[in-house]
Amino acid sequence: MDNIGKYEIVKELGHGATSTVYLALDPDTKQQVAVKLYNLDVLVDNDRAKAFRKLLQSEASLAGKLSHPHIVKIYEAQMDGDVNYMVMEYVEGESLEKLAEVDHLLPLSSISEIIYKCCKALEYAQYQGVIHRDIKPANVMICGDHDIKISDFGSALIESQQTTQVSGVGSPAYMSPEQIREQMLTHQTDIYSLSVTMYKLLTGRLPFDARNNYSMIYQIMNIEPPPPSTFRPEIPQTLDKIVMRAMHKEVAQRYQTWDEFARDLVGFFGNKKIPQEEKVDTEKFDMLRALAFFKNFTDIELWEILRISEWRMVDKDEIVFSDGDEGESLFVIALGTVKVLKQGRLLNLLHQGDCFGEMANFAEKQSTRTTDVVAKTAVMLVEIKIKILEKTSAECRYQFSDALLRLLVKRLNVANTRISHLLAEHSDNAE
Repeated sequence: MDNIGKYEIVKELGHGATSTVYLALDPDTKQQVAVKLYNLDVLVDNDRAKAFRKLLQSEASLAGKLSHPHIVKIYEAQMDGDVNYMVMEYVEGESLEKLAEVDHLLPLSSISEIIYKCCKALEYAQYQGVIHRDIKPANVMICGDHDIKISDFGSALIESQQTTQVSGVGSPAYMSPEQIREQMLTHQTDIYSLSVTMYKLLTGRLPFDARNNYSMIYQIMNIEPPPPSTFRPEIPQTLDKIVMRAMHKEVAQRYQTWDEFARDLVGFFGNKKIPQEEKVDTEKFDMLRALAFFKNFTDIELWEILRISEWRMVDKDEIVFSDGDEGESLFVIALGTVKVLKQGRLLNLLHQGDCFGEMANFAEKQSTRTTDVVAKTAVMLVEIKIKILEKTSAECRYQFSDALLRLLVKRLNVANTRISHLLAEHSDNAE
């Protein structure tokens, strides 16, 4: 087989009972994509075939609708006729399954960061009216050290669809009690499933030890699982509490929102006293979200900024840059205060959430610094190179331009006020 639709097949990536996944090339964009080709002929049971096709159509309806850096994008789907396939973002990586085995467990901080990113991605999906319903290690891809992509929305519950949803889908070990009862589901069923995924990543085992699905379902409904630290003693009590609350059988006692879940994970990092220069993406994202400069950015745009930025600590009295230096970056202060000087004279003090070096964004060619910037205290800086910023999404660039314009207006107002005071003082002295 050379082509599926317009897509040029490069090689087979894997196959299962009902589908084969190929690495392919999109001739229009010249980008690599993953094409999942379905073989529905193996479904001899007519009712099963109808249910499976319904699930495929649900996932296909999400094509172009879920655009988040931690969700695998669905570009196109063909679900009518003899050839049925779905075209998705190609992700170089593997699922979390191997990392959920006892002899391949990740450090606690890495697991918490992965779960944090899942929280933010699933919160986004919730706002789009989508509940995944099948969160488990096999459906979370890991790329590099900590970057993740949630995949396989074939079981998703989509609020905007008027047709009856297929019930009884999902993996029994990761199902919430309300999902087993086939009750009305909310995003909290995904919170439960993600907590089971976290439990497995932390310990290498499921919270319930069952020989078959019937025993598993009984325990999910009736038995309290042991805390993760039972099987991994270095797990602190704070992390035990997070997992157990997210996995609570009673929906009312579970986390009510994704933000609650995510913020407790950030709190765990805060208690670990991670050195400033070693802050992980979880903390960095939370810090960006709190800065005034980024107040109008969506989570998706913040993840873009996090991906392109460089973070560094600058000691007190250290020079960030000097008058006359060439510059192609701007800086946002995450922590601390800097002094802006001209010929040794103090022009301004900039604090957490302020930006400097922004003229590099407006220069048509290499920008030359016109002031000295020196750390008044120890500072943490978010450095963003203009050339890299230009390659981000249109939405991200728009928000950045808007933030810079608001910053310039604020500074012009301050400058006008100072000029007015100087003129008033000059007038008084003249009289």
